Amino acid sequence: MTPSTVARLLKQTTFQEVEIKGWVRTFRANRFIALNDGSTINNIQCVVDFENTDEAVLKRITTGAAVHITGNLVESQGKGQRVEIEVNTIEILGDSDPETYPIQPKKHTFEFLRENAHLRTRTNTFSAVMRLRSSLSFAVHKYFNENGFYYMHTPIITGSDAEGAGEMFRVSTLDQKNPPLTESGDIDHTQNFFGKDTNLTVSGQLEAETYAMSLGKVYTFGPTFRAENSNTSRHLSEFWMIEPEVAFMDLAGNMDLAEDFMKSVINHVLENNREDLEFLDKRQADEDKTKSQAERNELSLIEKLKFVTENNFKRVSYTEAIDILRNSKPNKKKKFKYRIDEWGADLQSEHERFLVEKHFKCPVILFDYPANIKAFYMRLNEDGKTVRAMDILFPGIGEIVGGSQREERLEVLKEKMAALNIPEEELWWYLDLRKYGTAVHSGFGLGFERLVMFMTGMSNIRDVIPYPRTPQNAEF
Repeated sequence: MTPSTVARLLKQTTFQEVEIKGWVRTFRANRFIALNDGSTINNIQCVVDFENTDEAVLKRITTGAAVHITGNLVESQGKGQRVEIEVNTIEILGDSDPETYPIQPKKHTFEFLRENAHLRTRTNTFSAVMRLRSSLSFAVHKYFNENGFYYMHTPIITGSDAEGAGEMFRVSTLDQKNPPLTESGDIDHTQNFFGKDTNLTVSGQLEAETYAMSLGKVYTFGPTFRAENSNTSRHLSEFWMIEPEVAFMDLAGNMDLAEDFMKSVINHVLENNREDLEFLDKRQADEDKTKSQAERNELSLIEKLKFVTENNFKRVSYTEAIDILRNSKPNKKKKFKYRIDEWGADLQSEHERFLVEKHFKCPVILFDYPANIKAFYMRLNEDGKTVRAMDILFPGIGEIVGGSQREERLEVLKEKMAALNIPEEELWWYLDLRKYGTAVHSGFGLGFERLVMFMTGMSNIRDVIPYPRTPQNAEF
Protein backbone atom coordinates (compact mmCIF):
# COMPACT_ATOMS: atom_id res chain seq x y z
CA MET A 1 0.00 0.00 0.00
CA THR A 2 1.36 3.42 -0.98
CA PRO A 3 1.25 6.04 1.82
CA SER A 4 -1.27 8.80 1.17
CA THR A 5 -1.19 12.45 2.28
CA VAL A 6 -3.39 14.23 4.79
CA ALA A 7 -4.58 16.63 2.07
CA ARG A 8 -5.70 13.74 -0.14
CA LEU A 9 -7.39 11.78 2.64
CA LEU A 10 -9.39 14.78 3.85
CA LYS A 11 -10.89 15.10 0.35
CA GLN A 12 -11.39 11.36 -0.20
CA THR A 13 -14.96 10.13 -0.59
CA THR A 14 -14.30 6.38 -0.50
CA PHE A 15 -13.85 4.70 2.86
CA GLN A 16 -11.08 2.12 2.74
CA GLU A 17 -7.86 0.96 4.37
CA VAL A 18 -5.17 3.66 4.21
CA GLU A 19 -1.55 4.27 5.16
CA ILE A 20 -0.07 7.59 6.24
CA LYS A 21 3.09 9.07 7.77
CA GLY A 22 3.37 12.37 9.57
CA TRP A 23 4.06 14.24 12.81
CA VAL A 24 1.91 14.29 15.90
CA ARG A 25 0.51 17.73 16.65
CA THR A 26 -1.42 16.63 19.74
CA PHE A 27 -2.34 13.38 21.47
CA ARG A 28 -5.21 13.57 23.95
CA ALA A 29 -7.01 11.12 26.19
CA ASN A 30 -4.57 8.39 25.14
CA ARG A 31 -6.81 8.01 22.11
CA PHE A 32 -6.95 10.92 19.64
CA ILE A 33 -3.94 11.87 17.49
CA ALA A 34 -4.00 15.09 15.46
CA LEU A 35 -1.65 14.18 12.61
CA ASN A 36 -0.08 16.54 10.07
CA ASP A 37 2.33 15.80 7.21
CA GLY A 38 2.80 19.30 5.77
CA SER A 39 0.53 18.75 2.77
CA THR A 40 -2.23 20.96 4.22
CA ILE A 41 -2.82 23.27 7.14
CA ASN A 42 -5.48 20.83 8.39
CA ASN A 43 -4.77 17.80 10.58
CA ILE A 44 -6.42 14.41 10.27
CA GLN A 45 -7.69 12.74 13.41
CA CYS A 46 -6.39 9.23 14.03
CA VAL A 47 -8.27 7.24 16.70
CA VAL A 48 -6.15 4.74 18.64
CA ASP A 49 -7.66 1.68 20.31
CA PHE A 50 -5.70 2.21 23.51
CA GLU A 51 -6.95 -1.03 25.07
CA ASN A 52 -5.26 -3.05 22.32
CA THR A 53 -2.16 -0.86 21.90
CA ASP A 54 1.09 -1.56 23.74
CA GLU A 55 1.50 0.85 26.67
CA ALA A 56 5.14 1.48 25.73
CA VAL A 57 3.99 2.65 22.29
CA LEU A 58 1.32 4.93 23.79
CA LYS A 59 3.94 6.64 25.96
CA ARG A 60 6.03 7.45 22.87
CA ILE A 61 3.12 9.12 21.02
CA THR A 62 4.04 12.69 21.96
CA THR A 63 3.85 16.08 20.28
CA GLY A 64 6.48 16.21 17.55
CA ALA A 65 6.87 12.43 17.16
CA ALA A 66 7.00 11.03 13.63
CA VAL A 67 4.63 8.10 13.14
CA HIS A 68 3.62 5.56 10.51
CA ILE A 69 -0.06 4.61 10.70
CA THR A 70 -2.25 2.13 8.87
CA GLY A 71 -5.97 2.01 9.46
CA ASN A 72 -9.44 2.44 8.06
CA LEU A 73 -10.64 5.79 6.74
CA VAL A 74 -14.16 6.21 8.12
CA GLU A 75 -16.80 8.86 8.57
CA SER A 76 -15.98 10.82 11.72
CA GLN A 77 -18.14 10.24 14.79
CA GLY A 78 -17.25 13.61 16.32
CA LYS A 79 -17.53 17.26 15.30
CA GLY A 80 -14.88 19.26 13.49
CA GLN A 81 -13.90 16.79 10.79
CA ARG A 82 -15.63 14.85 8.01
CA VAL A 83 -13.38 11.78 8.12
CA GLU A 84 -10.93 10.17 10.53
CA ILE A 85 -8.69 7.13 10.65
CA GLU A 86 -9.39 4.14 12.89
CA VAL A 87 -5.84 3.02 13.66
CA ASN A 88 -4.92 -0.62 13.06
CA THR A 89 -1.14 -0.30 13.46
CA ILE A 90 1.09 2.52 14.63
CA GLU A 91 4.89 2.67 14.43
CA ILE A 92 6.96 5.41 16.08
CA LEU A 93 9.69 6.50 13.66
CA GLY A 94 12.85 7.60 15.44
CA ASP A 95 13.16 9.32 18.81
CA SER A 96 11.15 12.17 20.27
CA ASP A 97 11.87 13.86 23.60
CA PRO A 98 8.66 15.50 24.89
CA GLU A 99 10.57 17.26 27.67
CA THR A 100 12.80 19.27 25.33
CA TYR A 101 10.69 19.55 22.14
CA PRO A 102 10.28 23.34 21.74
CA ILE A 103 7.15 23.50 19.56
CA GLN A 104 4.46 22.67 22.07
CA PRO A 105 0.71 22.96 21.30
CA LYS A 106 0.43 26.54 22.59
CA LYS A 107 0.95 30.07 21.30
CA HIS A 108 4.61 30.94 20.71
CA THR A 109 6.05 34.38 19.92
CA PHE A 110 7.54 34.88 16.46
CA GLU A 111 10.83 35.84 18.14
CA PHE A 112 10.92 32.43 19.86
CA LEU A 113 10.08 30.66 16.60
CA ARG A 114 12.89 32.49 14.76
CA GLU A 115 15.28 31.01 17.33
CA ASN A 116 13.86 27.61 16.35
CA ALA A 117 13.56 28.26 12.64
CA HIS A 118 14.48 24.64 11.87
CA LEU A 119 11.21 23.54 13.54
CA ARG A 120 8.89 26.52 13.08
CA THR A 121 7.23 25.13 9.94
CA ARG A 122 5.56 22.60 12.24
CA THR A 123 3.27 25.44 13.35
CA ASN A 124 0.18 26.37 11.36
CA THR A 125 1.32 29.91 10.61
CA PHE A 126 4.71 29.04 9.21
CA SER A 127 3.59 25.95 7.32
CA ALA A 128 0.95 28.13 5.61
CA VAL A 129 3.47 30.89 4.84
CA MET A 130 6.01 28.50 3.35
CA ARG A 131 3.47 26.56 1.28
CA LEU A 132 2.28 29.89 -0.08
CA ARG A 133 5.88 30.97 -0.77
CA SER A 134 6.38 27.78 -2.77
CA SER A 135 3.17 28.35 -4.72
CA LEU A 136 4.22 31.93 -5.51
CA SER A 137 7.60 30.71 -6.78
CA PHE A 138 5.84 28.31 -9.12
CA ALA A 139 3.48 31.07 -10.29
CA VAL A 140 6.43 33.33 -11.16
CA HIS A 141 8.08 30.71 -13.37
CA LYS A 142 4.72 29.70 -14.86
CA TYR A 143 3.89 33.28 -15.87
CA PHE A 144 7.19 33.96 -17.57
CA ASN A 145 7.27 30.56 -19.28
CA GLU A 146 3.78 31.07 -20.68
CA ASN A 147 4.71 34.55 -21.94
CA GLY A 148 7.82 33.62 -23.90
CA PHE A 149 10.54 34.56 -21.41
CA TYR A 150 13.81 32.67 -20.98
CA TYR A 151 15.05 31.96 -17.45
CA MET A 152 18.58 33.26 -16.91
CA HIS A 153 20.95 32.46 -14.03
CA THR A 154 22.92 35.64 -13.38
CA PRO A 155 26.23 35.61 -11.43
CA ILE A 156 26.18 35.65 -7.65
CA ILE A 157 29.82 36.81 -7.57
CA THR A 158 30.31 40.09 -9.41
CA GLY A 159 32.75 42.93 -9.86
CA SER A 160 30.06 45.57 -10.43
CA ASP A 161 27.56 47.38 -8.21
CA ALA A 162 24.30 47.61 -10.16
CA GLU A 163 22.63 49.94 -7.67
CA GLY A 164 25.61 52.15 -6.90
CA ALA A 165 24.87 51.63 -3.21
CA GLY A 166 28.34 50.47 -2.20
CA GLU A 167 26.90 48.27 0.57
CA MET A 168 28.14 44.93 -0.72
CA PHE A 169 29.64 41.78 0.77
CA ARG A 170 33.23 41.31 -0.35
CA VAL A 171 34.34 37.94 -1.72
CA SER A 172 37.99 37.28 -0.93
CA THR A 173 40.49 34.48 -0.28
CA LEU A 174 43.28 36.83 0.85
CA ASP A 175 44.84 36.43 4.28
CA GLN A 176 42.78 38.76 6.46
CA LYS A 177 45.62 39.27 8.96
CA ASN A 178 48.34 39.85 6.39
CA PRO A 179 46.90 40.72 2.98
CA PRO A 180 49.27 41.53 0.09
CA LEU A 181 49.70 45.27 -0.43
CA THR A 182 50.52 47.49 -3.37
CA GLU A 183 53.35 50.01 -3.28
CA SER A 184 50.85 52.65 -2.17
CA GLY A 185 49.75 50.49 0.79
CA ASP A 186 46.37 49.44 -0.60
CA ILE A 187 45.24 45.80 -0.67
CA ASP A 188 46.53 44.19 -3.85
CA HIS A 189 43.39 42.59 -5.29
CA THR A 190 45.29 41.32 -8.33
CA GLN A 191 46.47 38.54 -6.01
CA ASN A 192 42.92 37.70 -4.96
CA PHE A 193 41.14 34.60 -6.23
CA PHE A 194 39.48 36.36 -9.19
CA GLY A 195 42.36 38.80 -9.77
CA LYS A 196 40.17 41.77 -8.81
CA ASP A 197 37.91 43.09 -6.05
CA THR A 198 34.66 41.08 -6.15
CA ASN A 199 31.41 41.06 -4.19
CA LEU A 200 28.13 39.23 -3.76
CA THR A 201 25.59 40.61 -6.20
CA VAL A 202 22.91 43.16 -5.28
CA SER A 203 21.04 42.60 -8.55
CA GLY A 204 21.13 40.50 -11.70
CA GLN A 205 19.71 43.32 -13.80
CA LEU A 206 22.80 44.45 -15.71
CA GLU A 207 23.68 40.93 -16.79
CA ALA A 208 20.02 40.24 -17.65
CA GLU A 209 20.03 43.28 -19.95
CA THR A 210 22.84 41.71 -21.98
CA TYR A 211 20.77 38.59 -22.58
CA ALA A 212 17.58 40.53 -23.32
CA MET A 213 19.48 42.24 -26.13
CA SER A 214 19.93 38.91 -27.86
CA LEU A 215 17.17 36.61 -26.59
CA GLY A 216 14.47 39.30 -26.48
CA LYS A 217 12.72 38.46 -23.20
CA VAL A 218 14.53 37.08 -20.15
CA TYR A 219 14.09 37.01 -16.40
CA THR A 220 16.16 36.24 -13.34
CA PHE A 221 14.89 34.83 -10.07
CA GLY A 222 17.72 34.32 -7.63
CA PRO A 223 19.46 35.35 -4.41
CA THR A 224 20.83 38.87 -3.94
CA PHE A 225 22.73 40.42 -1.06
CA ARG A 226 22.99 43.78 0.72
CA ALA A 227 25.51 44.58 3.46
CA GLU A 228 23.22 47.26 4.88
CA ASN A 229 23.48 47.36 8.67
CA SER A 230 19.73 47.50 9.17
CA ASN A 231 17.62 45.60 11.68
CA THR A 232 14.20 46.80 10.55
CA SER A 233 11.26 44.50 9.84
CA ARG A 234 11.64 45.22 6.09
CA HIS A 235 15.33 44.43 5.48
CA LEU A 236 17.34 41.25 4.95
CA SER A 237 21.00 40.77 4.10
CA GLU A 238 20.11 37.88 1.76
CA PHE A 239 16.90 37.86 -0.25
CA TRP A 240 15.49 36.79 -3.61
CA MET A 241 14.82 39.05 -6.58
CA ILE A 242 12.62 38.67 -9.65
CA GLU A 243 13.95 40.74 -12.56
CA PRO A 244 12.54 40.55 -16.10
CA GLU A 245 14.23 42.45 -18.94
CA VAL A 246 12.67 42.93 -22.36
CA ALA A 247 14.16 44.27 -25.61
CA PHE A 248 12.19 46.76 -27.73
CA MET A 249 9.83 47.57 -24.82
CA ASP A 250 9.31 51.14 -23.60
CA LEU A 251 8.11 52.41 -20.21
CA ALA A 252 4.42 52.01 -21.07
CA GLY A 253 4.99 48.38 -22.05
CA ASN A 254 6.97 47.86 -18.86
CA MET A 255 4.04 49.10 -16.78
CA ASP A 256 1.66 46.83 -18.71
CA LEU A 257 3.93 43.83 -18.08
CA ALA A 258 4.35 44.54 -14.36
CA GLU A 259 0.62 45.00 -13.78
CA ASP A 260 -0.28 41.83 -15.67
CA PHE A 261 2.44 39.87 -13.86
CA MET A 262 1.36 40.98 -10.39
CA LYS A 263 -2.30 40.18 -11.03
CA SER A 264 -1.42 36.78 -12.48
CA VAL A 265 0.73 35.52 -9.58
CA ILE A 266 -1.72 36.82 -6.96
CA ASN A 267 -4.65 35.16 -8.75
CA HIS A 268 -2.68 31.90 -8.85
CA VAL A 269 -2.43 31.89 -5.06
CA LEU A 270 -6.07 32.93 -4.60
CA GLU A 271 -7.10 29.96 -6.73
CA ASN A 272 -4.66 27.34 -5.41
CA ASN A 273 -3.95 28.20 -1.75
CA ARG A 274 -7.40 28.97 -0.42
CA GLU A 275 -7.13 27.08 2.87
CA ASP A 276 -3.80 28.66 3.78
CA LEU A 277 -5.05 32.12 2.80
CA GLU A 278 -8.20 31.73 4.87
CA PHE A 279 -6.11 30.72 7.88
CA LEU A 280 -3.74 33.68 7.41
CA ASP A 281 -6.72 35.99 6.86
CA LYS A 282 -8.15 34.94 10.22
CA ARG A 283 -4.72 35.26 11.86
CA GLN A 284 -4.47 38.87 10.66
CA ALA A 285 -8.02 39.62 11.85
CA ASP A 286 -7.24 38.19 15.31
CA GLU A 287 -4.02 40.20 15.45
CA ASP A 288 -5.88 43.38 14.51
CA LYS A 289 -8.14 42.95 17.54
CA THR A 290 -5.12 43.55 19.78
CA LYS A 291 -4.15 46.79 17.99
CA SER A 292 -5.39 50.34 18.24
CA GLN A 293 -7.89 51.54 15.64
CA ALA A 294 -5.18 53.50 13.83
CA GLU A 295 -2.89 50.45 13.58
CA ARG A 296 -5.49 48.02 12.24
CA ASN A 297 -5.63 46.91 8.61
CA GLU A 298 -8.46 48.55 6.73
CA LEU A 299 -8.87 45.50 4.49
CA SER A 300 -8.79 41.82 5.38
CA LEU A 301 -5.95 39.86 3.80
CA ILE A 302 -8.10 38.33 1.06
CA GLU A 303 -9.84 41.67 0.42
CA LYS A 304 -6.42 43.29 0.01
CA LEU A 305 -5.38 40.71 -2.59
CA LYS A 306 -8.62 41.15 -4.51
CA PHE A 307 -8.14 44.93 -4.27
CA VAL A 308 -5.09 44.39 -6.49
CA THR A 309 -6.49 41.81 -8.90
CA GLU A 310 -9.89 43.47 -9.42
CA ASN A 311 -8.73 47.08 -9.95
CA ASN A 312 -6.88 48.70 -12.81
CA PHE A 313 -3.63 50.26 -11.65
CA LYS A 314 -3.82 54.06 -11.75
CA ARG A 315 -0.86 55.62 -13.59
CA VAL A 316 0.29 58.93 -12.15
CA SER A 317 3.40 60.99 -12.82
CA TYR A 318 5.68 61.77 -9.90
CA THR A 319 5.00 65.48 -10.44
CA GLU A 320 1.23 64.98 -10.17
CA ALA A 321 1.71 62.82 -7.08
CA ILE A 322 3.81 65.52 -5.40
CA ASP A 323 1.07 68.09 -6.02
CA ILE A 324 -1.54 65.74 -4.55
CA LEU A 325 0.58 65.04 -1.48
CA ARG A 326 1.60 68.65 -0.94
CA ASN A 327 -2.05 69.73 -0.92
CA SER A 328 -3.34 66.78 1.12
CA LYS A 329 -4.84 67.18 4.59
CA PRO A 330 -2.22 64.97 6.31
CA ASN A 331 0.54 67.14 4.83
CA LYS A 332 -1.11 70.46 5.64
CA LYS A 333 -1.95 69.33 9.18
CA LYS A 334 1.56 67.91 9.65
CA LYS A 335 0.27 64.36 10.13
CA PHE A 336 2.96 62.95 7.81
CA LYS A 337 6.20 62.09 9.58
CA TYR A 338 8.03 63.34 6.48
CA ARG A 339 6.40 66.53 5.22
CA ILE A 340 6.25 67.12 1.47
CA ASP A 341 7.33 70.69 0.71
CA GLU A 342 8.87 70.66 -2.72
CA TRP A 343 9.37 68.74 -5.95
CA GLY A 344 12.29 66.31 -5.77
CA ALA A 345 11.46 64.71 -2.42
CA ASP A 346 12.03 60.95 -2.15
CA LEU A 347 8.63 59.50 -1.27
CA GLN A 348 8.26 57.49 1.93
CA SER A 349 5.94 54.55 2.62
CA GLU A 350 3.40 56.83 4.34
CA HIS A 351 3.09 58.96 1.18
CA GLU A 352 2.80 55.95 -1.10
CA ARG A 353 0.13 54.35 1.07
CA PHE A 354 -1.84 57.62 1.18
CA LEU A 355 -1.97 57.70 -2.62
CA VAL A 356 -3.15 54.08 -2.82
CA GLU A 357 -5.45 53.77 0.21
CA LYS A 358 -6.88 57.26 0.63
CA HIS A 359 -6.63 59.24 -2.59
CA PHE A 360 -6.97 56.89 -5.57
CA LYS A 361 -8.24 53.82 -3.69
CA CYS A 362 -6.59 51.44 -6.13
CA PRO A 363 -3.04 50.24 -6.88
CA VAL A 364 -0.91 53.07 -8.27
CA ILE A 365 2.01 53.21 -10.71
CA LEU A 366 4.13 56.33 -10.31
CA PHE A 367 6.39 57.24 -13.23
CA ASP A 368 8.87 59.89 -14.42
CA TYR A 369 10.82 60.38 -11.21
CA PRO A 370 13.52 63.00 -10.59
CA ALA A 371 16.79 61.77 -12.07
CA ASN A 372 18.82 62.57 -8.94
CA ILE A 373 16.93 60.06 -6.77
CA LYS A 374 17.08 57.18 -9.25
CA ALA A 375 19.79 54.87 -10.62
CA PHE A 376 22.24 55.77 -13.39
CA TYR A 377 20.89 53.25 -15.91
CA MET A 378 17.40 54.79 -16.17
CA ARG A 379 16.60 56.65 -19.39
CA LEU A 380 16.77 60.42 -19.12
CA ASN A 381 13.65 62.23 -20.33
CA GLU A 382 13.73 65.14 -22.74
CA ASP A 383 13.23 67.60 -19.86
CA GLY A 384 16.69 66.70 -18.59
CA LYS A 385 15.54 66.36 -14.99
CA THR A 386 13.35 63.24 -14.87
CA VAL A 387 13.91 59.62 -15.87
CA ARG A 388 11.58 56.97 -17.25
CA ALA A 389 11.29 55.13 -13.97
CA MET A 390 8.19 53.53 -12.51
CA ASP A 391 7.22 52.18 -9.08
CA ILE A 392 4.12 50.12 -8.29
CA LEU A 393 2.45 50.98 -4.99
CA PHE A 394 0.23 48.52 -3.09
CA PRO A 395 -2.04 48.92 -0.05
CA GLY A 396 -0.48 48.27 3.33
CA ILE A 397 3.08 48.18 2.00
CA GLY A 398 3.73 51.05 -0.42
CA GLU A 399 6.33 50.38 -3.12
CA ILE A 400 6.55 46.74 -4.16
CA VAL A 401 7.94 46.92 -7.72
CA GLY A 402 10.57 49.27 -9.13
CA GLY A 403 11.55 49.47 -12.78
CA SER A 404 12.43 51.68 -15.70
CA GLN A 405 13.11 52.05 -19.36
CA ARG A 406 16.88 51.65 -19.57
CA GLU A 407 19.19 54.31 -21.02
CA GLU A 408 20.05 53.01 -24.49
CA ARG A 409 22.06 56.06 -25.68
CA LEU A 410 25.81 55.54 -25.27
CA GLU A 411 26.89 59.16 -24.75
CA VAL A 412 24.07 59.93 -22.29
CA LEU A 413 24.89 56.80 -20.28
CA LYS A 414 28.59 57.74 -20.20
CA GLU A 415 27.73 61.22 -18.95
CA LYS A 416 25.54 59.83 -16.17
CA MET A 417 28.24 57.36 -15.10
CA ALA A 418 30.87 60.09 -15.05
CA ALA A 419 28.65 62.30 -12.88
CA LEU A 420 28.39 59.46 -10.36
CA ASN A 421 32.10 58.51 -10.59
CA ILE A 422 31.33 55.07 -12.04
CA PRO A 423 34.45 54.00 -14.00
CA GLU A 424 33.76 53.04 -17.61
CA GLU A 425 36.33 50.24 -17.43
CA GLU A 426 34.25 48.48 -14.77
CA LEU A 427 31.19 48.33 -17.01
CA TRP A 428 32.77 48.22 -20.46
CA TRP A 429 30.62 45.23 -21.38
CA TYR A 430 27.46 47.08 -20.33
CA LEU A 431 28.45 50.04 -22.50
CA ASP A 432 29.04 47.65 -25.42
CA LEU A 433 25.27 47.03 -25.53
CA ARG A 434 24.90 50.70 -26.48
CA LYS A 435 27.57 50.41 -29.19
CA TYR A 436 26.38 47.27 -30.94
CA GLY A 437 22.71 47.10 -31.92
CA THR A 438 21.37 49.43 -29.25
CA ALA A 439 17.60 49.59 -28.84
CA VAL A 440 14.91 50.65 -26.41
CA HIS A 441 14.58 48.12 -23.59
CA SER A 442 13.01 47.98 -20.14
CA GLY A 443 12.63 45.90 -17.03
CA PHE A 444 11.71 45.87 -13.36
CA GLY A 445 12.70 44.32 -10.06
CA LEU A 446 10.54 42.76 -7.37
CA GLY A 447 11.86 41.66 -4.00
CA PHE A 448 10.28 38.24 -3.59
CA GLU A 449 10.09 38.41 0.21
CA ARG A 450 8.22 41.74 -0.03
CA LEU A 451 5.68 39.98 -2.24
CA VAL A 452 5.38 37.06 0.21
CA MET A 453 4.82 39.55 3.06
CA PHE A 454 2.04 41.19 1.08
CA MET A 455 0.44 37.85 0.22
CA THR A 456 0.56 36.44 3.76
CA GLY A 457 -0.06 39.51 5.91
CA MET A 458 3.14 38.85 7.84
CA SER A 459 4.61 42.06 9.24
CA ASN A 460 8.27 41.02 9.55
CA ILE A 461 10.35 39.98 6.56
CA ARG A 462 12.27 37.51 8.75
CA ASP A 463 9.11 35.40 8.90
CA VAL A 464 8.67 34.84 5.15
CA ILE A 465 12.09 33.33 4.34
CA PRO A 466 13.21 29.95 5.72
CA TYR A 467 16.43 31.11 7.39
CA PRO A 468 16.77 34.91 7.61
CA ARG A 469 20.18 36.49 7.29
CA THR A 470 20.40 39.81 9.15
CA PRO A 471 23.19 41.78 10.91
CA GLN A 472 24.77 39.63 13.64
CA ASN A 473 22.61 36.64 12.65
CA ALA A 474 23.62 33.75 10.40
CA GLU A 475 22.24 30.88 12.46
CA PHE A 476 21.31 27.55 10.84
